[in-house]
Amino acid sequence: MTSVSPAARRALAVGLTLAACLMSSPVLATAAEVPAQDRGGTGLDRYYRQHLAWGSCIKGPDDTAGRDLDQAGVQCADVTVPLDYADPRGRTLTVAVSRLKATDARHRIGTILLNNGGPGGPALQSPPQARASMKDVGARYDVVGFDPRFIGRSTALDCGLPVGMTWLSAGIDRAGFDRQVALQKSLADKCRAADAAVLPHITTRNTARDMDVIRGTLGERKISFLGYSYGTYLGTVYTQMFPGRHDRMVLDGAINPSDYRPRLLKGTERENEKALSDWAAWAAEHHDAYGLGRSRAEVLAAVDRIVAAAARGPLTIGAGGDAFQIDDSQVPLLLFSGIADDTPPARASFGELLSVLANAAEGRPTTVPPMLVPELRYVLRGEGEPTGAQSAVICGDVAAERDPELYWRDIERNRTAHPLFGALTNNINPCAFWDSPREEPTRVRRDVPALIVAATGDPRTTYKGSVELRKQLPSSRLVTLEGANRHALYGRYGNACVDDQVNRYLATGKLPARDRTCVKQAG
Repeated sequence: MTSVSPAARRALAVGLTLAACLMSSPVLATAAEVPAQDRGGTGLDRYYRQHLAWGSCIKGPDDTAGRDLDQAGVQCADVTVPLDYADPRGRTLTVAVSRLKATDARHRIGTILLNNGGPGGPALQSPPQARASMKDVGARYDVVGFDPRFIGRSTALDCGLPVGMTWLSAGIDRAGFDRQVALQKSLADKCRAADAAVLPHITTRNTARDMDVIRGTLGERKISFLGYSYGTYLGTVYTQMFPGRHDRMVLDGAINPSDYRPRLLKGTERENEKALSDWAAWAAEHHDAYGLGRSRAEVLAAVDRIVAAAARGPLTIGAGGDAFQIDDSQVPLLLFSGIADDTPPARASFGELLSVLANAAEGRPTTVPPMLVPELRYVLRGEGEPTGAQSAVICGDVAAERDPELYWRDIERNRTAHPLFGALTNNINPCAFWDSPREEPTRVRRDVPALIVAATGDPRTTYKGSVELRKQLPSSRLVTLEGANRHALYGRYGNACVDDQVNRYLATGKLPARDRTCVKQAG
């Protein structure tokens, strides 16, 4: 969720981040031949008809990510789209796209578009990984990644925020919550000051419209789609807005569209507690490496001591320019960020961080593992990348509650049952101070034969969200992985059963006859 680019590290932090019309071969058309009704309506023709200048992905002499894409055979281009689809002659912006063309042209199926979630995650860099995940069928697709509007290499938004992630905890008391209210309001104000005119147009519906422009510029009547996490919501919205323009849809770690709202994490407390408890059992078996305790209970007690120490005063980890001050609003975020992957390497990385925090809680000097430094710089300080676009996406679709007292009551109600995560998942965020969305959120009213993939222990987009989406899309099928505390499965987790089900669908266009269950592999 490999040497990792700064953008990919952010996605990892968020994860540490949603009647059959299938065809064996899509009907293709040039952009100029696409009927007017498929080009989105009067005034948008020039966007759907534009010619893309495919070329090198390298943006400068230090662009190692672009160089890696070039070496993998990927080409890049910019797609021009309107800022406001209701005013197609007004301000425009660019959406960065990348393409790894099909190598088996004789058996080509079509184009598959990628979204990694986030919200606000980039996917320009993803075609090589996706092609590898697709195995033999990958050669039959043009694999296309894109950075959504105002993300990555697309037209940028940078609010200059002092933090990279705004999902913070309210801490242990009212004073901590009041500090959060002031901070979150200041973050919203900074984004409004940076470019208030663009904020109303950073929405899932507009990103879906951008996807359809991409489809048109590629000359495709239909596109397939692979979306993770928030990407499942984006993909679902696309199917509802543009029926008949999608082919094979893979939705991994799905969000129930009815639940999409500014407090995306609310309701995930139990799954996160389970994931933390399972990690604690693993850490107890590796006490000699991390020194956190020899039983699950001892490790969880060490976590509680870290939280309590941070509440008394910020913990200092690292030294010099890489010294970080971490308080009780940030510790739950770091815990939350580390438990969405139960593979041994991810658990070991989380163990290193917890060991550092435990030493800091005891007042001992610490050294931050070098691999974690860039992530901490971004998450805690907002350094290394533009900030604010993720908040804009989260705030853009559904109006948030405005009254801070409502958030405080929710936090207090959740403290007893969920003392660690309740003040994080129920906390106020910048959306409480954002302007109200201009469009109503998308509702699912059309059936879609999608393949939904989910793990029972997913602590981010919980399993019940995938089950609910399956109910809303009766023609869909659900592939369940039992026993994994993991967010994002296909091609990333290494479960052969899951990967085979997805690749069979991508190859044939045929969904399984019934929902399928896979089991977590040992090791």
